[in-house]
Amino acid sequence: MFTPKPAGLARAPAARWRRAVLALWLGAMLALGLAGCGSLPKDVERPVSQALAEPTATPLGRLAAQRRPPSARERDSGFALIDSANMAYSSRLALTRQASRTLDIQYYAIHADASTAELLREVRAAAARGVRVRILLDDFHSTGQDALVMGMAFLPGVEMRMFNPLPGGRGAGMLRALGSLHDFQRMQHRMHNKLYIADNAWGITGGRNLGDAYFGTADGSNFIDMDVLAVGPVVQAMSASFDRYWNNPLAYPVQSLVTPAELRALRASVDGGANGAGAEPVQTNAAAARMAVDEAAPANGADKPPPALPAALELAQLPLIWASAALLVDEPSKLVPELNDAHTEDTVVDGMLSLLQQARADALIVSPYFVPGPRMMQVFAELRRRGVRLRVLTNSLASNDAPLAHVGYARYRKQLVHLGVELYEMRAQHSVHLDRTVFGSGAGGSKASLHSKMLIIDGRVISIGSMNLDLRSKLQNTEVALVIRSRTLSRQAAAELEDALDDSVWRLELTPEGRLLWRAPPGAEFDDAQDEPDASLGLRLILNILGPLAPDEML
Repeated sequence: MFTPKPAGLARAPAARWRRAVLALWLGAMLALGLAGCGSLPKDVERPVSQALAEPTATPLGRLAAQRRPPSARERDSGFALIDSANMAYSSRLALTRQASRTLDIQYYAIHADASTAELLREVRAAAARGVRVRILLDDFHSTGQDALVMGMAFLPGVEMRMFNPLPGGRGAGMLRALGSLHDFQRMQHRMHNKLYIADNAWGITGGRNLGDAYFGTADGSNFIDMDVLAVGPVVQAMSASFDRYWNNPLAYPVQSLVTPAELRALRASVDGGANGAGAEPVQTNAAAARMAVDEAAPANGADKPPPALPAALELAQLPLIWASAALLVDEPSKLVPELNDAHTEDTVVDGMLSLLQQARADALIVSPYFVPGPRMMQVFAELRRRGVRLRVLTNSLASNDAPLAHVGYARYRKQLVHLGVELYEMRAQHSVHLDRTVFGSGAGGSKASLHSKMLIIDGRVISIGSMNLDLRSKLQNTEVALVIRSRTLSRQAAAELEDALDDSVWRLELTPEGRLLWRAPPGAEFDDAQDEPDASLGLRLILNILGPLAPDEML
């Protein structure tokens, strides 16, 4: 039976809401007021450097030449899918240990957690034996514990730059973002590229950042992802792309943004004083950097055993598929708002649309954040009119680590299904162990989130990279992708994807009444669903409240 509440209690939630809104507004105004006090440094020195000019003179270069079969054409490169979390770590470890001259690392995010700490120790060892290390990192997520990775910049032999940095302190990401609201457009433009290159001879690109969730060792949710290892001429194109970003005015040396003492203080605050409040003063930059790297593991996690990480990949025995390839990469100037309009019709995402339009029979799309937009919908409609089979795998609301991105995708679902697009959504729950390989995964933990970005055309051309098929990747972020013309590699990736489509994801259908139905595969251990399967009430509210309001390009 319904019992009316006293008027005072009924008004209390509204009063709390008003106070919360007022506090948020005051905080935003304070941050904006302080924004004028924080600015990026001027007249920063950025010594120009380039990739290794003669990679063939290195052991990795000689190994690349040895691995080239007589049947390979001059411009062909060798490739191997990195289709498990174990291989994701072991391949990067192998490149790090076998590099003899240079190591170039470019990422959107490097998380200060246990697996990354182990990998960075290997990077530090490479620098100690004389390898020139360049690390280029987008600045957006380098706050709190993750800012400790910046300590690498103070090690001998290591150079580190932050791309498109935000001014302000690094203790809390939200406060720093609020302090940059006056420059909101620039704050939205991020470097999403992902490259890991050794001696300009072997390189890795794909969807993964560096962190536990990408290497299958996170306790909770892990990412299902895909990279590709490349050897041969295309690696020189990867290095040339790295150089353009490294030498760009948007790349700021870490030393111009933060000091070793500030990083040490940040570590102490992250730990709540447990690991730093009573420490002896740091005497040298290198000592501070070593502390930052050694402590770039979960704060207050001293009792947690180190992760069980795989051994380095045996590059000499790794099966390689040799084929022609091209690197698609956005120009760094895409991130400069006043120059951005000149690049909106010549982006990596535009390259993906051009590939799609070449499809004659079949196109497989994997995009974790999938917001097609009007132009892409036109391309899909034309492909369907020509009888091309279109299959799309993306995240469900429950598996999506960025629910706001799902808001933009959800408004296109019925139209996509109506066009005849075979639309699949990832299940959030899984129980795959670390040493098993599932499509792009091998992840552990109790929850999975799709993070692979891949396109396969007619079983003959495959693209793997950092790009999502959404307007953020087209308009806001810079991206990179390898396009490889290989039936063998395309079929290998398609087979793994189709295994997942057959037994472990939802397929969306329309009921006669025009409602969405999430159909489970035949014989699956889970049932059909009629409304956002496995999603909490809070996630559904986000979808329903923000769905009509948020513009596609901001999602």
